[in-house]
Formats: sequence, structure tokens, C-alpha cells
Amino acid sequence: MGEERSATAYALKILAVCDRSEAEMRRKLVVKGFSPVTADRVIEKLHRSGYLDDERFAYAWAESALRNGRGYGHRLKVELSRRGVVEDIIDHVLCRLGSEHDEMATLAGLMARKFAGFDYWQADDRQKRRVISYFQRRGFSLAAILRVLREAGE
Repeated sequence: MGEERSATAYALKILAVCDRSEAEMRRKLVVKGFSPVTADRVIEKLHRSGYLDDERFAYAWAESALRNGRGYGHRLKVELSRRGVVEDIIDHVLCRLGSEHDEMATLAGLMARKFAGFDYWQADDRQKRRVISYFQRRGFSLAAILRVLREAGE
């Protein structure tokens, strides 16, 4: 029982800093030296209490990443999966975010912040490739990228 109490205190300390997925929390507890059984019991207790919620975590993390230009679409899916969120929750969260955030508007806003003054029609091929690959690495579709770049240059 002492180990479980210590593990719970450690988990709450982690959650005080920022929200985590259940898989991330389990990994942190085991790395800290708590047994997998204890980690599972603590995860269950935190889940029942509402301190751990993968859907809430996934939505908050993905919305922040989207708002800050760190990802969109497939990139968010990969990152959430890497953080241990199950595919059903990821799909639900991305569907919800897709209805709240338009890809073109998000991309145009990021373009204005990150590449202010970039003129598609005046740029050489190397500059175009650099800008296009920047957005592709973040999960935006090539069609949306080209459309925003051309519209920004007009």
C-alpha cells in the first residue's frame, strides 16, 4: 500500500505540471521504479477520479499543436499515437478539430506568421521547396499549401 501511495503522489506531481496520456503516465511510473501492477492500479484510480482522461489529453494537445503550427492532420495522428493514445480516440479528436479549424485558414495564418513577406511568384525553386516541405512536414496537404501560397502572392 505504501508503494501505491508513493506512486499516486508521484503521478499527481507529474499531472500538476501538464496533462498526460495513460500510456505516458504508465511509462513514467515504471521508469521511476514502481511495479507495473502498481502503475496500473494508480492509472485506474486517477482515471476514475477524472485526473487522467486520454480524450481530454488528446484534444488539448492536438488543439495546442494545431494553434501553434506544430501539426495538422496526419502529423497530429502520428504524434498522438506516439504518446499512447488509441486510434479511436485520435480519430474522434481529429474529426472534432477538423470541424473547428479549417485547414486553409490555419495554413494561411501560419504562413503569415512564419513566412511573412514570402512571394510565391518571385521566389526561386529552392525557396518554394523549403516553404512547401516545412508545411508538409507539419501534415498539411500539398493542394492546400500550393493554394495558400498562390493566393498569398496575389
